[in-house]
Amino acid sequence: MIRLTSALVLALVATHSSSAQEQAHFSSESELVVLHVAVRDKRGGYIGGLAQDAFRVSENKHPQTISFFNNQDAPVTVGLLIDSSGSMSPNRDMVIAASMAFSKAMNPQDEFFVLGFNESLHAPLPPHAPFTHQEPILRIALVQAIKARGQTAIYNAVTAGLDYVKKGSFERQVLVVVSDGGDNASAVTREQVIASAQASNAVIYTIALVDPMDQEADPGFLKQLSELTGGVAFRPRTIAEVEGILQRVARDIRNMYTLGYVPSSVEPAKSTKQATKEALRRVAVDVRLPTGQKVAVRTRRAYLAGADEVQSNGR
Repeated sequence: MIRLTSALVLALVATHSSSAQEQAHFSSESELVVLHVAVRDKRGGYIGGLAQDAFRVSENKHPQTISFFNNQDAPVTVGLLIDSSGSMSPNRDMVIAASMAFSKAMNPQDEFFVLGFNESLHAPLPPHAPFTHQEPILRIALVQAIKARGQTAIYNAVTAGLDYVKKGSFERQVLVVVSDGGDNASAVTREQVIASAQASNAVIYTIALVDPMDQEADPGFLKQLSELTGGVAFRPRTIAEVEGILQRVARDIRNMYTLGYVPSSVEPAKSTKQATKEALRRVAVDVRLPTGQKVAVRTRRAYLAGADEVQSNGR
């Protein structure tokens, strides 16, 4: 979660009322739960331009007060996590081309990073410039990151991506994962990755490139990551579909609402087992239009509060 003082939450609201593009700087004390919300009509078209009063948020069925709201195409920190194991070899060039087309379809102010992963992680952007919005630099990073050899440590990669994206400049955070979902080399467990995703403010989109003969592929894991974080999971039949899918992802990101709230009536847990159970908080967003038109709302359905404390107590 992003930590904010109560005073800073109020300052954020005022700041975004005057300029939705301004970037906030976060401090400590209160938890601001950030939700990225897609609103679509019955035909699947995006519904834009809604005001804050159209949204209702509840946590564990308790109404919450929205303290932060943005209905603009604000900049995003985007991580491209791309499988660099041997199974990627025949798809490498097309994935790079599709990723570049995706970057062109995004907001020009967005910042990108790349992580390639086989049994190791490959972070090609230097520590002094860990993000870029320049196409030539992004292309070089993709080429350097995707080695197309070795085994797969996707659990390690997603965990690293969730840590990396938090270092970005923007409160809107997205990961795009291209893989078959199988893991045979991670030190991190599947359960730990799921907990990290639930504790993060990032939306995860996944593209499952699955060889039908590969018994280690796990597209179900990718689907779970996306559903838990409010993203979308895709399973293309051919590599040629990836570019079109990434164009859909770009449109989805650029049409999302971003809102936040400081949870009310949070009760501390009394034990590690109870903490694990109570830390998972259910979230629901309801959108009400003046016309009474029915809409489809997509966002994450829960988040893991105090994940660091719970995990440290369980060690």
